[in-house]
Amino acid sequence: MSTEVCPKCGLPQDLCICKEIAKEQQMVKVSTVKRRFGKIITVIKGINEKEVDLKGLSKELKGKCACGGTVKGGCVELQGDQKELVKKALREMGYMDID
Repeated sequence: MSTEVCPKCGLPQDLCICKEIAKEQQMVKVSTVKRRFGKIITVIKGINEKEVDLKGLSKELKGKCACGGTVKGGCVELQGDQKELVKKALREMGYMDID
């Protein structure tokens, strides 16, 4: 019975902490932008696409905020002004440095 070892931290895969450390080190910026016809969207930038599944994150945030959204150009866009809900949800997910 062989267990795979993480090349970054040297721990077995089931105990690997690399993803948690990656979340804590990212500088996430949450802002709102006014688009066509006066519609407001919430934009989440600064999440590393290589370490985090942006589509999965988008799906989870859309569920928590009860809104629509998409992933464009490495950013997550949500419909409406969802800044406070998104910041709270990201902190619960383990992201520490949120602006």
